Amino acid sequence: MDDTHLEFINMVQAAIQANQSEFASAFNDLFQHTKVHFATEEEVMTRLNHGSKAEHVADHQRILGDMDRFNQRAAAGRASMARAWVGDSLLQWFHTHAQTMDSALAADIKATS
Repeated sequence: MDDTHLEFINMVQAAIQANQSEFASAFNDLFQHTKVHFATEEEVMTRLNHGSKAEHVADHQRILGDMDRFNQRAAAGRASMARAWVGDSLLQWFHTHAQTMDSALAADIKATS
């Protein structure tokens, strides 16, 4: 999980630092990575019968919905809102998500190892 989280953070930073012509591609890469990242976590939650799975999955779905909308805008050449969201909101959301929901999942993983 830590490696995947580091990849996510690095991809967010790459999107933030991308120039105008590279942003849509960098954001799409981040979106595709995030879908796999979340699906992997959700498989682990299912396998462990994680008690907070419904809330955790709902948070994933909300972020993926936002990412999908911003990805469509960026692909259509309207990346300014997506760029602002990545820089202003996504890392802040991720920090809170990792400290709460992902740390609870990590505790369940450790308890079963």
